[in-house]
Amino acid sequence: MNTITKGVCAPAGFRAAAAAAGIKKPGATRLDCALIVTDRPAAVAGVFTTNRVFAAPVRYCREICRAGEARAIFANSGNANACTGEHGYEDVRETARLAAGLLDCAPEAVCVCSTGVIGVPMPMDRLAQGVRACVASLSDAGGGDAARAIMTTDTVPKEAAVDVAVDGGVARIGGMAKGAGMIAPNMATMLAFLTTDAHIRPEHLQPLLRAAADWSFNCICVDNDMSTNDTLLCLANGASGTGELLPGTDAYLRFGEALTSVCGDLARALVRDGEGATKFVEIEVDGAPDDALARQVAGSIARSQLCKTAFYGQDANWGRIACAAGYAGVAFDPERVNVHIQGICVLQQGRPTMYSEAEVQARMKEHDLKVRVELQSGSGRAVFWTSDLSVDYVKINADYRT
Repeated sequence: MNTITKGVCAPAGFRAAAAAAGIKKPGATRLDCALIVTDRPAAVAGVFTTNRVFAAPVRYCREICRAGEARAIFANSGNANACTGEHGYEDVRETARLAAGLLDCAPEAVCVCSTGVIGVPMPMDRLAQGVRACVASLSDAGGGDAARAIMTTDTVPKEAAVDVAVDGGVARIGGMAKGAGMIAPNMATMLAFLTTDAHIRPEHLQPLLRAAADWSFNCICVDNDMSTNDTLLCLANGASGTGELLPGTDAYLRFGEALTSVCGDLARALVRDGEGATKFVEIEVDGAPDDALARQVAGSIARSQLCKTAFYGQDANWGRIACAAGYAGVAFDPERVNVHIQGICVLQQGRPTMYSEAEVQARMKEHDLKVRVELQSGSGRAVFWTSDLSVDYVKINADYRT
């Protein structure tokens, strides 16, 4: 597996584009419409928000994923098209019909995604202009612009791509994502789009995408809020000419690992760009009864507001870490727990060590922090990524709509 460039346009047969349609504010020049197109029909798989309040585009894309084939993904920022009723759903269908007519494909082959302010009707006249502009400017160099167009409070675009050896040659996987706030597991709040020129059926792609999400996007946290619009989509068009990827083969496993790698890179980029974040924190839990329970403990620590504020204040408050582990709902012996912060053991066998407060605090001034918790209750291990909780986070979200 090798890192490559061009994001969603790295795989063969994919083009992308972006446009400024003034979705949030008429006349605005910021890119807010993105389009990804495959030159041939592609298998499609998706993972979506588990929020019971979900946006119209989520409902629509779920239906397309059930059918298993797609030709394009259109996405806009600035307006979530959530809590907009049947009128909002019809706006999604109209967007798909417009794009399909310009791309010469069926409307049911166009996924539509949105992100932005909730509860505001979609300005369809401006959105239509954005669709037309995107189709007119499609190119195999448009991935970077597309990644910028889906940003909301993000400060940088997020892209990743790799190639991987499979039967008959090399397949490529590209991806882009957005998200900086409302990030919590199941799914993490975001839009993420993956493309690949591998040959794989949708029923075989779906479990790989779900597994990749579980160990990437579902292992991150910025602020514990879950969106109405979380969507992860993957298009696989087979343009590499490589052999079909089938479960149980080495090539299938290698492809799954590469897919998870791309998702992991994008997920960590979301946390690094977390709203108001000054720290990127990796939380490793080892010695849990199994991997899933290790992730449950790591997630509990990552979501703790008290832990996150301690990270911001560079406070080696191991008590908050141990406390969050203790209420995670996982059985372990607290008398055997060890906690390390930035490589320094601050809790051993459930008791504080004679560590230097000044030394730990000095190491916590670094942007990247590492917390390791050893439960010594099994062989399970997991890693979770989170950010600190700063004063700037409150400022950003206090006036988001205005």
